Amino acid sequence: MWILSFWIFPVISGCMWIATLVALLSAWAADGKPRYTTLSDGQSIPYISHIGAEGLKPLFIAGSVVTVVFIDLSLLSERWLRHAGQLARNKGRFDKACAVGSIFFSISGALGLILLSIFDTKHHHKLHNGFLGMFIASYVICALLVCLEYIQIGRFYHPQARILIVSFAIKALFVVCELAVVIAFGVCMKSGNKNAAAILEWVAALIFAFFVFSFVIDLLPSVRTKRRVPQGEKYTWPGVQDRRIDF
Repeated sequence: MWILSFWIFPVISGCMWIATLVALLSAWAADGKPRYTTLSDGQSIPYISHIGAEGLKPLFIAGSVVTVVFIDLSLLSERWLRHAGQLARNKGRFDKACAVGSIFFSISGALGLILLSIFDTKHHHKLHNGFLGMFIASYVICALLVCLEYIQIGRFYHPQARILIVSFAIKALFVVCELAVVIAFGVCMKSGNKNAAAILEWVAALIFAFFVFSFVIDLLPSVRTKRRVPQGEKYTWPGVQDRRIDF
């Protein structure tokens, strides 16, 4: 039986983000799919920010704040657990620098999401777009730095690095998919296909949720139960010198 621990942070963050998106989309549908004044000519599908700029702005802000606070707590917890040896430790300056950098850009992305929810597209269009770019770019860089950190840690914990490999694959996939969607979004915007652009924005937001949930994989190995010890702690095999193992 798993004990509640730091892995609950990304669960709260991801669930809150999905709940916020579902609430915004459901409210728009329940209102009869109104056409907001912020929509372009011929556009029938709103962006997330269009719905958030209307009567549900407090919900959008609250959901964004809770989401980013708990994802930042996830990254801070992971850094502390690696330092404490409850997760595979950082071994060099490079991977430690990547870890610190990922936290920095996560905080930057958090500020971007909070500020874009406050400075809505209806009243602060240019500021909103700027903070949107800050949010996306910061978390893509954050994911890249985490991937680099895991590559470096995996060099020292091979072949006990299965969890790192799985987490790395998910985060690398997030970077590739998010960049692809963002590029397609930009193409649709320039070509005037605003409905397709809106759909792609919703898709990008859902992909972000999977990135958040990937930190559950990182933090679960730190859980201590009666039958196991955290990843990275020493375990002695009979007749074998102490070594670190990954459960």
